[in-house]
Amino acid sequence: MKTPRVGFQGELGAFSQEAARRLLGETIKVVPFQRFEEVFRALDEGKTDAAVIPIENTLAGSVHENYDHLLRFNFRIMGETNVRIVHNLIVAPGVRFRDLRRVYSHPVALNQCLDFFAHHPGIEKVTYYDTAGSVKMVMADNVRDAGAIASEVAAAIYGGTILRREIEDDRQNYTRFFLLNGKRRVPPAVHAAKKWKTSLVFSTPNVPGALFRAMSAFALRDLSLTKIESRPLRGKPWEYLFYLDFIGREDDPKSQNALMHLTEISDFLRVLGTYPRGD
Repeated sequence: MKTPRVGFQGELGAFSQEAARRLLGETIKVVPFQRFEEVFRALDEGKTDAAVIPIENTLAGSVHENYDHLLRFNFRIMGETNVRIVHNLIVAPGVRFRDLRRVYSHPVALNQCLDFFAHHPGIEKVTYYDTAGSVKMVMADNVRDAGAIASEVAAAIYGGTILRREIEDDRQNYTRFFLLNGKRRVPPAVHAAKKWKTSLVFSTPNVPGALFRAMSAFALRDLSLTKIESRPLRGKPWEYLFYLDFIGREDDPKSQNALMHLTEISDFLRVLGTYPRGD
């Protein structure tokens, strides 16, 4: 059986790699890319079999770029998982804390460790494109006056030393990840004991009460919404697309009735996927 190739953004040791392992197990080939668009394009061109992307963080909010890519590329969401984000201060072996003048990491990671930098004003925070990538760079260049903020796995992969563990401001720091592939069909209900979730995107006419009527399609059928997110509708200033998650499978009778109702009152509707709800 062919080993599935799974694309993600970042270097080996990124939190997306951990999410991929949780979703698909250890017997996968992870394929890192520097940018989110490259992850989507690789899946679209058949260079990978699946992709794992972050979609929202409990502290930083939604990853808006990936919501836009979900609309642009017609993939199915097949699963989700939540990963606790633990930030560690990592340096090259032999570097002491008092030697540090700079710390590199992804801007979101840096902003989730502001208390650490407030307590150590002599250390400059420097943005880098990826958490694990910052460790890779520090180790490859054998930087002696700088460190990186990333996962414990990244430290192990690149041979770094962890000087401080769990330096994030808030321990309730989780990122939600989607598993994507190119299949268009609804997955079978093999996880009978688990709740299912459906994600979709729609737009409404720009008239009073339009969003209220759209939400009533779910409220009238006792379908629980877990998220709604608005994004600008390109080409129509001050009009919006709405990304929505609700509990239920898209092929359940109540869900089908709600989606038919929403179709009648919306300008555009696409179901992005039905998948077992994450932990």
